[in-house]
Amino acid sequence: MVVEEPALVLQFVKALAHESRLRLLGLLAAREHSVQQLAALLSLKEPTVSHHLSLLREAGLVRMRQDGNTHWYNLELRTVSRLGRTLGMREQLETFASGQANLAGLDRTVRNYLTAEGRLKAFPATRKKRRPILVWLVRQFEDGRRYSEAEVNALIERRHHDRETFRRELVGYRMLARESGVYWRMPEADWAP
Repeated sequence: MVVEEPALVLQFVKALAHESRLRLLGLLAAREHSVQQLAALLSLKEPTVSHHLSLLREAGLVRMRQDGNTHWYNLELRTVSRLGRTLGMREQLETFASGQANLAGLDRTVRNYLTAEGRLKAFPATRKKRRPILVWLVRQFEDGRRYSEAEVNALIERRHHDRETFRRELVGYRMLARESGVYWRMPEADWAP
């Protein structure tokens, strides 16, 4: 079982706590849509739809692909299912009783780089600070599970916008392995020091 951090669950719940975002998820559950299509279907302005989609993407609930100048959005059903499943478990709910205890147990370097929402403020400039951040990040990947590049990107984007740099560093530190666009978490004994 992967225990979700309170900040991630809070971000998930906040993303769902708006009628327009729920309607967007409903439309995206049926099929892929562009911003323009969604704006027309919901009678909203395109910037408003883009804002809602951005919040849903940050929570890992939707994914985006670019085709020329058009951005296409689709529901990230695995995230919805995983978070729904973990919220239904007593063990998960009990972890919330400790409040900020999860932050207290983190490496001081990691705590210093996190916002209250659990996102990284910046990419660490030094190797000494980079490794603890990467260790914290890679532990959010499940052991034994294979991830597509889009799934890796979505997971990283929940923490920081620079998915390419973090993905490259995780592979470089041998924390994630990659083959033919498929990624998986390596055993800790194989991680670069």
